[in-house]
Amino acid sequence: MATLSLVIVSHDSRAAPESTLPAVSSQLRDDDELIVVDNASADGSADLVRNRAPGATVIETGANLGFAAACNRGAAAASGELLCLLNPDAVPAEDWRDAIELPLVDGRGWDAWQALITSRAGTEVNTRGGVVHFTGIAWAGGAGEPVAAQPGLGTAEPGFVSGACLAMPRERYLAAGAMPEDFFLYHEDVDLSLRLRLAGGRLGVEPAARVDHEYEFEKGAYKWRYLERNRWATLIRTYPGALLLALAPALAVTELALLAIAAAGGWLPQKLRAAGETLAALPRLLGERRAIQATRSVSAAEFARGLTPALDSAFLGAAGRSPLLLGGLRGYWRLVLALLGGGRG
Repeated sequence: MATLSLVIVSHDSRAAPESTLPAVSSQLRDDDELIVVDNASADGSADLVRNRAPGATVIETGANLGFAAACNRGAAAASGELLCLLNPDAVPAEDWRDAIELPLVDGRGWDAWQALITSRAGTEVNTRGGVVHFTGIAWAGGAGEPVAAQPGLGTAEPGFVSGACLAMPRERYLAAGAMPEDFFLYHEDVDLSLRLRLAGGRLGVEPAARVDHEYEFEKGAYKWRYLERNRWATLIRTYPGALLLALAPALAVTELALLAIAAAGGWLPQKLRAAGETLAALPRLLGERRAIQATRSVSAAEFARGLTPALDSAFLGAAGRSPLLLGGLRGYWRLVLALLGGGRG
């Protein structure tokens, strides 16, 4: 049995807790705590939480700090053994509370894990574990697949664990450096997961813990700015040097392709802004890289094995399913792994 600190970040999300708070409050134990960090909502979200969950700790930041920084505020105020980050619109299923602690009490040795995140009233997968392409592009694994057709769910290690319902020992979260606050929004769970793997940590999915999350990828052109900026920050911060060197040609080609895709999709200004922000932040990112790489306990080859050459995301369209493209990516990735070999790299 472990005490749980549940952290929910809200920002103008008053409608979301209407379903989430009752599902959470009915399951939390006497020694658990609910912490809601409100990022300067203008819709009364903080007052709603106080009314619907009087026992909750509500932290009002006074400004929109972003998801990562708000998660860290909640974690700093928490006291439970197990920390769980939950999106405000992710509704836990029955028995979620008992199930989310199983990896800890069973002694599986996982550093972080996620619930099985569903959509459409629990009938479809939202993510059964994140996938990270070797270019740093990441997506929700299994999105849109029927929940019933998931044999062996929870047995394979995911590329990253989703921040929609992410659990890990609180002390481990803090020791790992928590969420990267400069990311503001998006990709922070990928960065945290890769930092854990870099230090020899293990990730997992607990299929008995389920939350339902109605997710839509499209959030406007601004999302591409954060995704691209933070993808590059993650590459710079977490990828071992030998891996970055081997991937340099692929990363260059990917940039050219993304510029064309951004122009066709109407988000070229966001892509260019992301590139400019990455270049401006490079001195800081390189300093962070040195600190993160100092924690590395696995070889470049071991780290690389958690990445994929496939582009089978439902969000990437028909190009990602091209046999010619997939064949080329797999061949290139085999060459990269062969170059890395089994040494530390």
